[in-house]
Amino acid sequence: MRNVDPRTVSGFGQEWAALDQSSLSHANRLSIFNDYFGIFPWENLPSEAIGADIGCGSGRWALMVAPRVRTLHCIDASSRALEIARRNLSSVDNVQFHHASADNLPIPDGYLDFAYSLGVLHHVPDTASAIKAIAQKLKPRGLFLLYLYYAFDNRPFWYRSLWRYSNFGRTIISQLPFPMRFLVSQLIAAVVYWPFARLASLLEWCGFAPEHWPLAYYRNKDFYVMRTDALDRFGTTLERRFTLLDIKKILETSGFSNVRFSNAPPYWCAIAERE
Repeated sequence: MRNVDPRTVSGFGQEWAALDQSSLSHANRLSIFNDYFGIFPWENLPSEAIGADIGCGSGRWALMVAPRVRTLHCIDASSRALEIARRNLSSVDNVQFHHASADNLPIPDGYLDFAYSLGVLHHVPDTASAIKAIAQKLKPRGLFLLYLYYAFDNRPFWYRSLWRYSNFGRTIISQLPFPMRFLVSQLIAAVVYWPFARLASLLEWCGFAPEHWPLAYYRNKDFYVMRTDALDRFGTTLERRFTLLDIKKILETSGFSNVRFSNAPPYWCAIAERE
């Protein structure tokens, strides 16, 4: 496989084995799914649409997408993650699984009606190369939904400064053996994510918009979501971040047009059409 970081891939296999999303509530699954797919124009897909989940992980989003389409190809660079996805999608009969990287997709060029990659391509060495490879697999006017970690370009200076401190912690924690990474991340979820999220909920209840409050996104989420995202955030060795303009440029130079961004968290989520 090309354009992968072996340690990052191994880490995600361990993550999905530890938190396989079987405990994710339907309400939270639906809420987060809508956060990502709120800008996706389902009405523009053909009736027998064929799509791909690039970096499917545990299959948590494929479970929501598969019933809407004819065939969904679930692709991941981690064989262990694919085992979890197969188990979670055992009741779904229109999904095919592939052990592959984004740069080496086992799908013919110009074959897909749509693809999506959510929270994946900021964990590969060359994000732009991966997006160009995905573009080749889409039909003309095929849809691509992309979520990449943002560079806090819509946040105040103090917020970006807080991230720099947390990122320093990530560089240390992510080097630990997985049992220690897991333990530390779960402690962070308990003593950082949960209190900040609940304070954001209290601020909202009191009539204050918690837009710039750290971790406000989790104010309506279960603790299981915080546990998962804390491990994802602090347990991953390779992480890249992008501004809105960065993402727009990468998509347009990769053969996409009509790039549109969601104006709500999580940032940045973009939809684009293959030219």
